[in-house]
Amino acid sequence: MATVIDLHVHTTKGSSDSSLSPQEMVQEAKRLGLPGLCITEHNAPWDRHEFTDFARKHDLLLIRGVEIDTDMGHVLVFGLDSYVSGISQISELRRVVDEKEGFMVTAHPFRGIHSPGGIRRPLLYKDGVSLPSSVEEASQHPVFGLADAIEVANGNTVDDENAFAWQVAQRLSFKSTGGSDAHSLHGLGRCSTVFEDDIRSEEEFIQALRKGRYYAAYGLRAGNLQPFLG
Repeated sequence: MATVIDLHVHTTKGSSDSSLSPQEMVQEAKRLGLPGLCITEHNAPWDRHEFTDFARKHDLLLIRGVEIDTDMGHVLVFGLDSYVSGISQISELRRVVDEKEGFMVTAHPFRGIHSPGGIRRPLLYKDGVSLPSSVEEASQHPVFGLADAIEVANGNTVDDENAFAWQVAQRLSFKSTGGSDAHSLHGLGRCSTVFEDDIRSEEEFIQALRKGRYYAAYGLRAGNLQPFLG
């Protein structure tokens, strides 16, 4: 049986820019009929024991992750137990994640490349000038030699930038994920990842990521879940 998981959610517990409390997150997910959530706080995951205690109280699949701010943009990491010094350098993050047998997803990699007037500087192109002019050029960015998958459906990223990420993923034959990047009740579950397998634990989740039996999807709020095809 397929499992639908929002792979990218922030709460007040560990993300200072979020207004979504953990309890509100759970209640909204149940209202939407969303069976799984990855709580990916900024730069440091929840304490394992505290997270286990929280997850045990709720009839949902809750998975502990983290979003790391690196020298090559933001990276969703699964399987990391705590922050490790030096992982803001993505090469060191890759080493640590391999050691922990975890998984890395480059998050909203092209956010900002279509922002008018340079309002938002793209995280992968921090000078704001040397932006890729084609999918082929974008595919050569070194982040794609380090990540395991690409987030192509991000609920806080404009459609054109999500579509561009999807095209890059297709060119590189990368697996694609989806997540709402929710920081409030608004938008939770807007984008998600559909796994072909029945997932019941963090261990099964990471195994499923490695198997690659999943796809990015959107439209859960509208009751019309569809594969994200750019």
